[in-house]
Amino acid sequence: MPSPPRNLATQPLRHPRAASGHLTPLRPIPTIAQNGVQFIQIASWINLGSGTASWLWHGFSTRKGGLSRVYCAEDAPGELNLGFTAADDREAVSRNRRLLVEAIAGSSEAALVTLRQVHSDHVILFKASDAAASEPREGDGLITDEPGLLLGVQTADCIPVLVADSKRRVVAAFHAGWRGTVNRIVESGVDSMRREFGSQPEDLTAAIGPGIGPCCYAVGEEVLSSFASLFSYGRELFHEVLASGSAEPAMHIDLVEANRRQLLDAGLPPHAIHRTGGCTHCMSDLFFSHRASKGNAGRMMAVIGIRSAVGEDYSTKRKRIDLL
Repeated sequence: MPSPPRNLATQPLRHPRAASGHLTPLRPIPTIAQNGVQFIQIASWINLGSGTASWLWHGFSTRKGGLSRVYCAEDAPGELNLGFTAADDREAVSRNRRLLVEAIAGSSEAALVTLRQVHSDHVILFKASDAAASEPREGDGLITDEPGLLLGVQTADCIPVLVADSKRRVVAAFHAGWRGTVNRIVESGVDSMRREFGSQPEDLTAAIGPGIGPCCYAVGEEVLSSFASLFSYGRELFHEVLASGSAEPAMHIDLVEANRRQLLDAGLPPHAIHRTGGCTHCMSDLFFSHRASKGNAGRMMAVIGIRSAVGEDYSTKRKRIDLL
């Protein structure tokens, strides 16, 4: 008789039990822009390319440095919520987005493009000619070779991943929650860069931004079974974590490592994959966290773009795109 099917979620994990503190990623040190916005950058990307200035714009926002008041204490400074959430004032969010663009691109007139994110593997090629759309397009990845645009993905625990092709000057931004990661959004995105622009993995560099860490991301059987059945290394992404005061361990997943493995599978060299560090859940003074706030959270944004030529008219391009 054939053996009964295994319940993958009940099989012993390869990793030993760990205290959550042992899995906490290092806390990143933000850059503080002249306008007060605090954001995180990859040091080796700041001067990426030839000359003294990089061709690349990029950054991962924090919650610090904005104008929103709804998610902070009454006596605290305003915060940088970048999502049009139901609780926040739309005008404040729009102004926060301009502050972030100014901090990253040096001008608040550079164009910002976002998506209606749906935890999918859908990657959108964005050109300035697509700017006539009145609503954000649906998907979880954006790629472009168009100078003067900032591609943005929003997060509040999910993993943001930025990718740049330093040879062909193509950029991409991906939103990877656990469902998007299972759907291989990052692998799909790198493949889209290859098909659309001829990008080769050896020319790519990637940055994985702050999200909920393996110290804090407890998950159930559905998540374990999904990863274990779809990835040869799926089981290696999980840890049994014994929280303080708990008699039984919980299953935790390392989504940063999951996306790093996808970048490796897509052909990127290990040295070309960078991690900012930070856990949005246990560093909620620095980051918005959906879980830590029980759903009452703002949104951060990871952005990447190709620097415009000197003298380009930002205002014309911004009017075409109209803050998608």
